[in-house]
Amino acid sequence: MKSYREMRLVVLFDLPVGTKAERRKAQKFRDLLLKEGFIMMQFSCYSKFCRNDSEVSKYIRRIKAFNPNSGNVRLFSLTENQYEKMIILSGEKNNDEVQLNKCPIVIF
Repeated sequence: MKSYREMRLVVLFDLPVGTKAERRKAQKFRDLLLKEGFIMMQFSCYSKFCRNDSEVSKYIRRIKAFNPNSGNVRLFSLTENQYEKMIILSGEKNNDEVQLNKCPIVIF
C-alpha cells in the first residue's frame, strides 16, 4: 500500500576533508544534494520535501548512486507533521525552510 502523506528526507553526513581530493569529493556530494533540491538546515545536514514514500525512495536511490563511499552518510525520513514538531533550541529556521513550510510547491 502506498502512502500519500508528505514527508521530509533528511541527509546527515560527515565526510573527510583532510586532502584536496577529499575536499573535492565532499563538495561534489554537497553540490549534488543541492542540485537534487535539498536545502541546508545546518552544516552537513540537508533536507528535502517529498510528496510521498515513493518520492522518498526515489531520492534515496539517487543519493546511494552518488554516495562518496567515505566518511559517514545517514538518511532518514519523517512525516511533515513530525518535522514541524522539531524543537529548535538556538538559532532559527533558515529562509528556505520557512518558504518551504508555507507552500511546498514552487511554480516557475
